Amino acid sequence: MSNLIKNELIKIFKKKAIYIILFITLAFVILSNCLNKYFYGDSSFSYYSDGYVEYAREAITGLDPNRPNDTKMYIEYKTVLDVYDMMQEYDDNDWQIQIIASTVEAYITERNTYLYGAEKNEEQANKINEQIQELSNMLKNGDWRYFADEELKTAEEKVKTLEDEKNNTEDKQRLKELETEIKTAKIDLEVAKYRVDEDIKYGYDYMNTALENYKEQSYAVEQMNTSKEELTYQEKKEYNESVKEKEISKYIIENHVDIKKSDDVRGVLSNFFNIYGLFIIVIVVMIAGTIVSEEFNKGTIKLLLVKPYSRNKILLAKFITVLIMIVFSTIMIIGMELIVGGIVYGFDSLNIPIVIYNFDTNMIQEFNVFAYSAIQLVTQLPIIILLATLSFALSTIFTNAPVAISIPLLGYMGVAVINQLAIEYNIGFLKYFVTLNWDFSQYLFGAMPIMEGLTSIFSAIICIIYFLIMIVPTFVIFKKKNIKNI
Repeated sequence: MSNLIKNELIKIFKKKAIYIILFITLAFVILSNCLNKYFYGDSSFSYYSDGYVEYAREAITGLDPNRPNDTKMYIEYKTVLDVYDMMQEYDDNDWQIQIIASTVEAYITERNTYLYGAEKNEEQANKINEQIQELSNMLKNGDWRYFADEELKTAEEKVKTLEDEKNNTEDKQRLKELETEIKTAKIDLEVAKYRVDEDIKYGYDYMNTALENYKEQSYAVEQMNTSKEELTYQEKKEYNESVKEKEISKYIIENHVDIKKSDDVRGVLSNFFNIYGLFIIVIVVMIAGTIVSEEFNKGTIKLLLVKPYSRNKILLAKFITVLIMIVFSTIMIIGMELIVGGIVYGFDSLNIPIVIYNFDTNMIQEFNVFAYSAIQLVTQLPIIILLATLSFALSTIFTNAPVAISIPLLGYMGVAVINQLAIEYNIGFLKYFVTLNWDFSQYLFGAMPIMEGLTSIFSAIICIIYFLIMIVPTFVIFKKKNIKNI
């Protein structure tokens, strides 16, 4: 058997096609890494697009603030232009931009309302303008902690005010409303404390993104926790996703590590199969689709069958060779990414762990990037093996390489449509279809599967059944195949 497998591997590596595909894969790896670094990595934030600002400048020239029908739009566009002009004093990613958008803009809107609104009040507009000037000076001095302290003080006062109101309220309906408001206010307070305690300067970096995400997911979790209605399966999945994102954001905030960074070698490897999975499948399907059919088309099958091996052993050796090529192609592409990504980004990111939320333990769990990639490979193996088996079966039964290669690839590309239909319309019988079951990453770390009723054992049984449906007839037909006229 080992000699048969060795001979099959030698034949594969004598083919030019395998090297052409590997070269194309390498070219894609280089291109994707370079594009990811120089386009994604250098992206910057812009609060207002230049097009919108230009539109506002043109639109405001045709408006008269003294005309009642124009007043509202005039104030809106004037505020946009005033805010934009203030932002021009800073770079797009400076922390001051966030404060102008979150705090100063409200003052500018109020000032313009008093200046141009129906009830004009120039004295009040001047007072607000003084406040705007004071805030502007704080921004120019780079005193971000002033705003963080003010945010914390406001949050503390809001919680205290709501709790005092709750203690002095007897109306049951109002008490329920206050409980919800207090929970929301406490989330705001927690976020404000995180900013001060963890020294998170305002801006649009990964720490602020994590802080904002933590707040949003906390709102979502709290809302679902207080909901009286029983959650549907998809809502439960959304709840779990919010819990996961909340805890991962908390990890980022407390550890000051950008574990969601995708434009480095670790980020690419952590998402390896989503990026390069198709290349592995193409290589394996191409080999599986030709490993038998070419023997018949070239007439070399006769020379193979005269050797002192049974037909079953010959076919099994070919199938094992296909499985070996799954491992080979995966290692090759991971190696390409590791080398190219390391050259483009550097290797430092490999020291950063992959962080996941384990629903079985309700805890954050850390993995080395290579250990995590190995786990991902195991969960994706059923997809690759089943597609390879389908291609191998078609190659053996019909001895037609184009058919054996194209059908599995087309089927793989149509998987998303079938899965989406099953989930969106809750088509129960589709859970017996293999594409809903063959991705075992859906069960990792206690996560809920993509469709209600699925379990890891059920999916394993379905995959085994489909595998046997394809492989058993393949061996039976090959054993009985007449090769006299070949």
